[in-house]
Amino acid sequence: GVDAVKVNDVLEVRPGDTIPVDGTVVSGTTFIDESAITGEPMPVSKSVGDPGTGGTINGNGSIQFEAKCVGSQTTLARIVAFVESAQASKPAVQNLADRIVAYFVPVVLLIAAACAIAWFLLDREHGLENALVHAVAVLIIACPCAMGLAVPTSIMVGTSKAAQFGILFRSGQALQSLQEVQTVAMDKTGTITEGKPRLLELIPTDASTDRYLLLAKLALVQGKSEHPLAKAIVAASKQEPRKTGLAVFRFKAESGFGVEAQLSNGAIVNIGSDIYMKNLGIPIAKITSEDSQTNEKVVDPGQSIFYAAIDQTLAAELIVSDAIKTSSVEAIRSLQRSGLRVAMITGDRQSTAEFVAAQVGIPQDSIFAQTAPEQKGSVIARLKAIEGKVAFVGDGINDAPALSIADVGVAIGTGTDLAIETSDVILMSGDLMGLPKAIALSRAVMTNIKQNLAWAFGYNLVLIPLAAGVLQPAAGLSLSPVTAAIAMSLSSFCVVMNALRLRRWSWSNP
Repeated sequence: GVDAVKVNDVLEVRPGDTIPVDGTVVSGTTFIDESAITGEPMPVSKSVGDPGTGGTINGNGSIQFEAKCVGSQTTLARIVAFVESAQASKPAVQNLADRIVAYFVPVVLLIAAACAIAWFLLDREHGLENALVHAVAVLIIACPCAMGLAVPTSIMVGTSKAAQFGILFRSGQALQSLQEVQTVAMDKTGTITEGKPRLLELIPTDASTDRYLLLAKLALVQGKSEHPLAKAIVAASKQEPRKTGLAVFRFKAESGFGVEAQLSNGAIVNIGSDIYMKNLGIPIAKITSEDSQTNEKVVDPGQSIFYAAIDQTLAAELIVSDAIKTSSVEAIRSLQRSGLRVAMITGDRQSTAEFVAAQVGIPQDSIFAQTAPEQKGSVIARLKAIEGKVAFVGDGINDAPALSIADVGVAIGTGTDLAIETSDVILMSGDLMGLPKAIALSRAVMTNIKQNLAWAFGYNLVLIPLAAGVLQPAAGLSLSPVTAAIAMSLSSFCVVMNALRLRRWSWSNP
């Protein structure tokens, strides 16, 4: 069984089988239906080296699969834990309902006592009988079952529905807070863009340098990093592989800036942004190649530029390009049509940020470029002071400060574990369209909760006087304890059925 699978076990997954645990394809090719995890209906192509997730369905190919995460560490187990945690937590509106109920119960007891005394004193013929009947009817009709069910049932159904769309809420409070945001700020790389940059060009400072050997050394260093730029360099080095005979002895990452490593030959290698190089005291000169004359002509507005230095001397310039996600444009437009302001916060240079913003429809006055990781949190704090409640969307380690400071932190599920752990909402598919869906669903859930609370309180306001017999002398209308019990049960039934309407909720692009 699945419980017997251990890390590094290699499993045979046949066509139509469920992937038992998280792992990596080590042999074969197939298509896997990941809709149970990401909410995306189209099967995803998988080949050697590609990851697979437990709980997804293998297509028509037979594959060898190496287990990497088992038991409670699998993605499916974590999703279940997230949903259970959200369903068990209390949003602020639940605390409000609890406080009202805390006052409501003693008030009802006083009303029932006053009702009994009034009937006993005013009705000389049947005073005791009417006192007991009406007092009991008041106590039954006012049983706060509907009030207690109003919030948790909607939260439970709403979070379950969100999971079907590949959206995970960590808590009921996150569900409530998301529908209150006025501004959505987001990272660029890996959020708006694919986060899979391609190395377009490596320009050595010395024209006689073997660029492929230099690229192999840089790839050796970047093999220790999880940054998208690192993966681009490693991928590029595989096209023209060179053996360096070196090893990495020491590696250190400066989040949002660059990396430093010491090779086995004693050389110190630094790779990162222009700000990183300036912080290290390494001057950046214009580098020329046979294809270009200056940096400005080499680098397209949609491209990013990084630098590599060896032993405190600039060694090369790296030009990379990161494609915009196909869903980003529509997602951002959908957010704007919903009345939200969209801003972009990135560590990339101003020209690249402006180019990407223009492609996806973000106004120029909502761009915050060349922002260090610790500065992202400051930008979020300023936006909160000016705009009101702010949600931040990110995927990397450098986004963690902003995710924690924002009113609602939204992590891209394909991002780093640190970003996911510091977020309030997780978009499992990595598709930015999940954000407008999450906001729309949170609004629907809160509307549903308000309807439930309005019904629960309105029902009591109308029927408690009737149960107390206020209208009996004038109109002959009253409720017996049996009728009160039926009405009380029906009120709880109506609240539950209203909450279950969320199961039929569907996304409608505004």
